[in-house]
Amino acid sequence: AGGSYYMISRSLGPEFGGAVGLCFYLGTTFAGAMYILGTVEILLAYLVPSLAIFVAEDASGEAAAMLNNMRVYGTCVLTCTALIVFVGVKYVNKFALVFLACVILSIIAIYAGVIKSAFDPPDFPICILGNRTLSRSGFDICAKVVNDGNETVTTKLWELFCTSSFLNATCDEYFVRNNVTEVQGIPGLSVRLFQENLWGNYLTKGVIQEKLGENSAVSPDGPLERDLPYVFSDMTSCFTLLVGIYFPSVTGIMAGSNRSGDLRDAQKSIPLGTIMAIATTTFVYISSVILFGACIEGVVLRDKFGEAVSGNLVVGTLAWPSPWVIVFGSLFSTCGAGLQSLTGAPRLLQAIARDGIVPFLRVFGHGKANGEPTWALLLTACICETGILIASLDEVAPILSMFFLMCYLFVNLACALQTLLRTPNWRPRFKYYHWTLSFLGMSLCLAIMFISSWYYALVAMLIAGLLYKYIEYRGAEKEWGDGIRGLSLSAARFALLRLEEGPPHTKNWRPQLLVLVKVDQDQNVSHPQLLSFTSQLKAGKGLTIVGSVLEGTYLDNHPQAQCAEQSIRRLMEAEKVKGFCQVVVSSNNRDGISNLIQSGGLGGLQHNTVLVGWPSKWKQNEDQQTWRNFIELVRETTAAHLALLVAKNISLFPSNQERFSEGNIDVWWIVHDGGMLMLLPFLLRHHKVWRKCKMRIFTVAQMDDNSIQMKKDLITFLYHLRIDAEVEVVEMHDSDISAYTYEKTLVMEQRSEILKQMHLTKNEREREIQSITDESRGSIRRKNHSNPKLHLSVPEEQAGGSEEKPEEEVQLIHDKNATTHSTSSQSTTEEVDTAPDKVHMTWTKDKFTSDKTKSKGSTTPEGIKDIFNMKPEWENLNQTNVRRMHTAVKLNEVIVKKSQDAKLVLLNMPGPPRNRKGEENYMEFLEVLTEHLDRVLLVRGGGREVITIYS
Repeated sequence: AGGSYYMISRSLGPEFGGAVGLCFYLGTTFAGAMYILGTVEILLAYLVPSLAIFVAEDASGEAAAMLNNMRVYGTCVLTCTALIVFVGVKYVNKFALVFLACVILSIIAIYAGVIKSAFDPPDFPICILGNRTLSRSGFDICAKVVNDGNETVTTKLWELFCTSSFLNATCDEYFVRNNVTEVQGIPGLSVRLFQENLWGNYLTKGVIQEKLGENSAVSPDGPLERDLPYVFSDMTSCFTLLVGIYFPSVTGIMAGSNRSGDLRDAQKSIPLGTIMAIATTTFVYISSVILFGACIEGVVLRDKFGEAVSGNLVVGTLAWPSPWVIVFGSLFSTCGAGLQSLTGAPRLLQAIARDGIVPFLRVFGHGKANGEPTWALLLTACICETGILIASLDEVAPILSMFFLMCYLFVNLACALQTLLRTPNWRPRFKYYHWTLSFLGMSLCLAIMFISSWYYALVAMLIAGLLYKYIEYRGAEKEWGDGIRGLSLSAARFALLRLEEGPPHTKNWRPQLLVLVKVDQDQNVSHPQLLSFTSQLKAGKGLTIVGSVLEGTYLDNHPQAQCAEQSIRRLMEAEKVKGFCQVVVSSNNRDGISNLIQSGGLGGLQHNTVLVGWPSKWKQNEDQQTWRNFIELVRETTAAHLALLVAKNISLFPSNQERFSEGNIDVWWIVHDGGMLMLLPFLLRHHKVWRKCKMRIFTVAQMDDNSIQMKKDLITFLYHLRIDAEVEVVEMHDSDISAYTYEKTLVMEQRSEILKQMHLTKNEREREIQSITDESRGSIRRKNHSNPKLHLSVPEEQAGGSEEKPEEEVQLIHDKNATTHSTSSQSTTEEVDTAPDKVHMTWTKDKFTSDKTKSKGSTTPEGIKDIFNMKPEWENLNQTNVRRMHTAVKLNEVIVKKSQDAKLVLLNMPGPPRNRKGEENYMEFLEVLTEHLDRVLLVRGGGREVITIYS
């Protein structure tokens, strides 16, 4: 049951099915109104004009009186037809046979009349003045004067054009200069008529109907009198308008599919019946158009109300043996079509209501015990009454044409889509089919929609779009294996394969988050604020995977895993986090997290950032496993080239319902680290929670650094990045700086020098690279000598080297065709690996080596790769650890002093120690560094640029 709605909804999904099905329902209902109006018009115009209740006093009010009569009698006819449908569909089928017989007889009568007109045309005269058609309503004799005995007297036609009935009266100039002739409106089959009527002759409103081929003397300056008895065009006609009015004549071809629930064998009856309906109606319509054009004068064909023939039915006059055959055939045809509409539309609505996809329509799914849609019929009758109250066929027809065309469009789309996707369940019984036919039909439907009426087409699409959105957000969840889901799978597969072609450009980089959450014994998320923060970060869109680890074996714990996954999904939905959930069961937490980091995502759609909460109770854990797992997580994200975000005091982070009316987001930019510290506040401020917060950037300088110049360079850097932020350079004494702060602020001098080069051309920049490198080496060497207690570890592959390692190399990151805009303050540990991503030209070790080889013929040994990753030897002397803690306290004092009232503090996160003996000291160091701060986000970059000055 439901016909076309069922096909569309099961093929394209409940949203498309419901939206198009409701539009088709409205179209079918308005079609019923149109057919009933046609029935009333035939009754009042041709059968019993005396039934008219409203009578016009003059010609100008005749149309309005006719519309009022149609409203009254249309309501009566609608009530009668609704009662017949209410009694039962079997009675409708019995009436349908009678109506069909009358229609067939009337069609046969037309063909018989055409054949008869070839040798005995009917007497059907029209009166023409010059070449202008005259209305016969005000006169009876088609002549200016007649001879009454020996006297010449004027006719009523004379009086219409002259001031009096006397021969010496003043007459209209056109009337005087042209003769009056009487011609046959139906001269019979004629090649001349066919040639005259073959081409279009569309008229504008108010234009006189003129006969082609007749001579006419026209006064060049004579005004056109509107009160003269000419036949005027009542509206501007064009091809598109007439298509819209004519199209409802062919919309009954799916009446069988709308009643598919009442058919014995729908799979056999619908294709056969529909194809036969199309074939017969096409033949009848096209042959009628050709035969009418070959038998009837063009002025009569374009005379909308039959004024030139005294209101007689032209087709009835042509038919044989009597015009009454056509009158009754038309009456029963329109009445039968109205019955079919009132039968099919309620069943369509009932099918939609029973599917439950539109909540407020569920009441219309109920009916009588035998399944008759009682409540749906009542609603259909009410909507149909709306169309009857409009009363104008020309206004109703384009509305329903749009709805029908939209239905046919989506039926074709469904068939083409199922074929192209090669859906296994798409097994049509009708074999003579190709998807190109459906595509052609879909294109024609869309074209005719806009050809008929572009504004009605847009209104229909808007209605369908609103219904689609309503069903998507409020409708019941239905899974019918629709083609749209199959199309989504194909599109996703295609997109994933395209992502495999290479890493994304820096302009396309966005945080693809892997959020690691913990669940308690009841499988509920321990810190929901972590997902709230995730939602606030997703102004950059991209991928979100929420992962969790359960300890144990999968066979024993898979029910708990499913429960935890459902709990996480509910929380994600509540926090409006769009993404995926992945729960892993592992023998221990550390291996589970490692598995998530390695296997999360698919193909090119993988996470590039890990978000985790700070292990706040790491000191209380006697087995020390909590903080050891955390440090291993830091190491693994570094090894996987992933960025790491650690939210400390996550319970104090705002929920999505909170709003900060003021405040600051403070960034302590100690090292560039790929630009993560710049990008994250920018993304956060897109969310309504942080929207009114201002961004401040603090950077640390030593006493011998040029703080003023550093601030200028940083402001310039932010200007090119198009980021609004306040900048402040914080100076610290050498005595306050130890390993952590020293090694991080060391690169600030290099960054300042390189930022100055932003406005150099490419060639100038190439020439300056060597000198900048040498200066940076000298600067680092000076710093190393000035602070002999600075211990810096080297990467593991260089740990056993006996030779002294060369100075650090400076990594210059810039775009191919633009000036340098940012610098990486470290040569990342992944330097060689990230070079092939083609994102930026990078001044790497290999390039430096090759240039040196070309110029000097020698090879430069590997330098220390990553200044930022040069981790202090935490396992060394206690005196060193004490000094580091003292430094952390000093730096923390500065941060607390400047950012105590900040809503969020972002801080570079130093890397963990290479050797595992000093891990606890590392945790203490981070704890002291972030002490007395409410909300802290520790950030560690993934070894690549994530922000660029180019849009």
